[in-house]
Amino acid sequence: MKAMFNKPIVRFLVFLIANFLALYIGVILMNNGPKTDWYISLNKAPWTPPNWLFGVAWTSIMLFFSIYMTRLSFKTREFNRKLLFLYTLQWLLNVSWNYIFFNQHKTFLGLAVIVALWLLIGYFTLKYYKTLRWYTLFIIPYLIWMTIATSLNAYIVINN
Repeated sequence: MKAMFNKPIVRFLVFLIANFLALYIGVILMNNGPKTDWYISLNKAPWTPPNWLFGVAWTSIMLFFSIYMTRLSFKTREFNRKLLFLYTLQWLLNVSWNYIFFNQHKTFLGLAVIVALWLLIGYFTLKYYKTLRWYTLFIIPYLIWMTIATSLNAYIVINN
């Protein structure tokens, strides 16, 4: 089993499944949030993207992040505890934000969670740049999207 996990395609598929599972669980936990009266009535940032873009963005981000994590897990010689912890923390923050923001309507707590996620993705980007070099490009869309998402959440906290 361990030998099988050391094959790049297997590890990539594990990350891909885990990342898309996070998206799926997040959608369930948000409980149709973007279509609720609560969300529709919020004063949202003028730069809020159209709803269809969120699905396209997250699909691309999770595909690229799966490539990034696969490469990173091999470049660090082994899939060590620190990397597993950081990945799991990223996964939990990503999933929980949907529940906190859309389901519970706790916009300030959602902001705290999304800032923590943004910092974590920034950490991945900077910490492993020398290790991954050009493969860092695969996490840049995640960092950019988290910057936009954090600004959208902050705008809602400040203006509602």
